[in-house]
Amino acid sequence: MKRFILLAAAAAILPVPLSAQTIGTLQELAQTPVVTVRIQENLKTPPDEATLSVATQSRAPTASAALERNKVKTEEMVAAIRAAGIDSKDIQTEGVNIQPDYRYETVNGRGENRMVGYLASNSVRIKTRRIDRLSSLLDALTAAGADQLYGPNFGIADPLPLRREARKRAMERGEAEAMEYARNAGFNRVRLLTVEEGVSYRATDIIVTGSRASRGAGPPPPPPPQPERGGIEPGQIETGVQLTLQYRMER
Repeated sequence: MKRFILLAAAAAILPVPLSAQTIGTLQELAQTPVVTVRIQENLKTPPDEATLSVATQSRAPTASAALERNKVKTEEMVAAIRAAGIDSKDIQTEGVNIQPDYRYETVNGRGENRMVGYLASNSVRIKTRRIDRLSSLLDALTAAGADQLYGPNFGIADPLPLRREARKRAMERGEAEAMEYARNAGFNRVRLLTVEEGVSYRATDIIVTGSRASRGAGPPPPPPPQPERGGIEPGQIETGVQLTLQYRMER
């Protein structure tokens, strides 16, 4: 008798066939299906800061002389940067470099590179929030001895408010699209289950020139400062978020 009871207990805990589990799961999903929407929202605005790199170069017969000459030249350039109103916190040395200086010469009909001394260089990265004064700044830097200029690269000093607004709009769009799916399937409402935020399809803030800037539904952003443009067009910066939203359809 005890043996019979043990066998019966063992039979009672046998798993339900997988096909029966699958059918049960599908029936539950059909009663309250889940919809996933991916929303990308981007906002464009004129930049409010620009960064650029400027470098000085000096040549001399010896390495120490080249470095000393370039030090004086760099100090003059940095003085011009400060005179242009750039704060100390926005001035950063990127690198000091010294390398052999070669000159290509032809000797007895044969060309060759001959070392004639050393070339020293110093690169400085600066940031300015006076977009309207960029042309004057570049003129001042070249007049102060800058041999190379890289930039400007435009950006937004504080992109968080833009991303916050983009996030809000993305959530509203996501719920609206989920509701559309729900109504088409015969359901009355949706309930948010999960939210996942990823990087926008543009990995970083992208410069969009004025000719490429798309017109949104809302009023256009205020134009950047106009005086002293000197051919420099800041365009607009695009900042955004990408959300993956999951909703459950309910009656």
